[in-house]
Amino acid sequence: MKIVSGDATLRQSAEQVAETLRANGEMLATAESCTGGWIAKLMTDIAGSSAWFQGGAVTYSNGLKQALLGVTATTLERQGAVSRECALEMVAGALGRLDATVAVAVTGVAGPSGGTLAKPVGTVWIAWQRRGGEAHARLFHFDGDRDAVRRQAVARALEGIQKVFIT
Repeated sequence: MKIVSGDATLRQSAEQVAETLRANGEMLATAESCTGGWIAKLMTDIAGSSAWFQGGAVTYSNGLKQALLGVTATTLERQGAVSRECALEMVAGALGRLDATVAVAVTGVAGPSGGTLAKPVGTVWIAWQRRGGEAHARLFHFDGDRDAVRRQAVARALEGIQKVFIT
């Protein structure tokens, strides 16, 4: 799946998310690994973001995933950092520990190295959850270089935030 969004498209998506959050009185938190805080950056590029953006955690290392978000050692040992289980634990941690009402978590292999046969470069798990609602996680396989994989992950993460208000 290769849909590379440009900066203007990502900003427009972020603005739509911001408007939805503002209209619903929600506070967003992010838990990012392979996207390195890109979602949080887009959110805080928008003036007035403190009204609907709580904050984020860039948890690139497994140790920080555990310490800041509560991802269990068992999950990391058995399923790995790039897994449905890890993404779900990350989103739950962001929701609870960052005191938000909506959260998104991203974990994956952006490349160019680090991929395996089971989890090649471009493998990304994204999870979303709204306080009081069920968490949802989705697996993506993005094509392209590191920047393209990360851009696609950010775009899909933003799209998914909008969907938590529909489901």
